[in-house]
Amino acid sequence: MAFCPLPSSSSSSSDSSSSSSSPFESFNSAKFWILHGIMAGVAVAAAVGARAYWTRVKKFRNQVVGIIPARFASTRFQGKPLVEILGKPMIQRTWERAKLAATLDQVVVATDDEKIAECCRKFGADVVMTSESCRNGTERCSEALEKLGKNYDIVVNIQGDEPLIEPEIIDGIVKALQATPDAVFSTAVTSLKPEDALDPNRVKCVVDNRGYAIYFSRGLIPFNKSGKVNQQFPYLLHLGIQSYDTKFLKIYPDLQPTPLQLEEDLEQLKVLENGYKMKVIKVNHEAHGVDIPEDVQKIESLMRERNLS
Repeated sequence: MAFCPLPSSSSSSSDSSSSSSSPFESFNSAKFWILHGIMAGVAVAAAVGARAYWTRVKKFRNQVVGIIPARFASTRFQGKPLVEILGKPMIQRTWERAKLAATLDQVVVATDDEKIAECCRKFGADVVMTSESCRNGTERCSEALEKLGKNYDIVVNIQGDEPLIEPEIIDGIVKALQATPDAVFSTAVTSLKPEDALDPNRVKCVVDNRGYAIYFSRGLIPFNKSGKVNQQFPYLLHLGIQSYDTKFLKIYPDLQPTPLQLEEDLEQLKVLENGYKMKVIKVNHEAHGVDIPEDVQKIESLMRERNLS
């Protein structure tokens, strides 16, 4: 509202007409203040809206749990989680590394074996008992999430046979999923060593130019027409760690097995075959997974070289 000066009671009529504002000036002044008020209101509304937006962004998928699936009856290496690596069970070493990740609110071990559960409780891990019917680590994570009964937004599936997993990689895939609303899954890859190119235990990955997964395979991909490994091509090795949006994880067990998944025996393919998006980040990491008993000695030698206890 405009406030116009009032004429003095002691002034003459001529003085009053000369000192008071004209109707046109009063109108302009009122218009100015109205516009000023509107602009101020818009600015306040914008600030409130921006704050609400960034609050939503900050809170998007912000509750995160790390789950380490562990089973005793592995076909390639029975009892693998309990094998000792420089005096500690491998599952303990993986758990200790996972606890260093800044994005995880909780780390639990999900197992169907009482020997593994007892071992984990001794070194202080939270344990969730799951059924023997779980067909893979993703299904075990899904069941563990349900039994935890907490409202997590992201579940990180941390492979129990990666005792040297870097906490920065865990944080990396969590942040990738938080930043990619159209993806329900995220994972990590690193450069594939030429000597591992034809090893079916080393899973390969190809991605599109936006960082979404196209395919995973135990065979070499891409495969050129010469039938030989191209020493100059940047092949990608899949690291087993992966994270899921919990809404997707809850429906994952209900998705029927898919042909490519069954042929390659890779659970990631069921995600892709059903049309879901998977975000992939590339990291600089030497993969040191334990797939067979011979890998234990390699891990121990590497740890001695790096003075890791």
